[in-house]
Amino acid sequence: MLEHRAKLLRFLKARGAGEEAEDLLQEIWLKIARSGPDQVRVTAPLPYLFQVANSLMIDRYRSSRQAALRDQSWLESTGGDAENAQAMPTPERIAIDRDLLQHVERALEQAGPRAAAIFRRHRIDGVPQREIAGEFGLSLSTIESDLRAAYRAIASLKEQSDEA
Repeated sequence: MLEHRAKLLRFLKARGAGEEAEDLLQEIWLKIARSGPDQVRVTAPLPYLFQVANSLMIDRYRSSRQAALRDQSWLESTGGDAENAQAMPTPERIAIDRDLLQHVERALEQAGPRAAAIFRRHRIDGVPQREIAGEFGLSLSTIESDLRAAYRAIASLKEQSDEA
């Protein structure tokens, strides 16, 4: 195989293997190494290697085509599209984020219920500080002070999680 490596590499690249050509060569080597000397008696090594390489290319093509069809079928059955499917979080990510949200909620409540409410109105609802001051009947400096308290509580939580 080593004697025909360059020819096999050109063969694979000519058939569209591209960057995967080296990986396919490795698979060919492993396939031959696994078969052992007693199982394979090859009188014409180069045609045999080309046939093995061609078979692997066909297998890879079929596998990738099946995966694409399976993914498309799943997307159609769930009413999604490719962009949303990739953006969907994993169940593990959802569990981690829920746990983090609970910790943030507790940290905000420790800053005080008013500071937590002001933080939510400003950061989540996107309401300007001046408007929040009018809603709560507080001065702008009090709103800023409560926001700083909420930010400190979240920063403290982040420092604790970084240390853990």
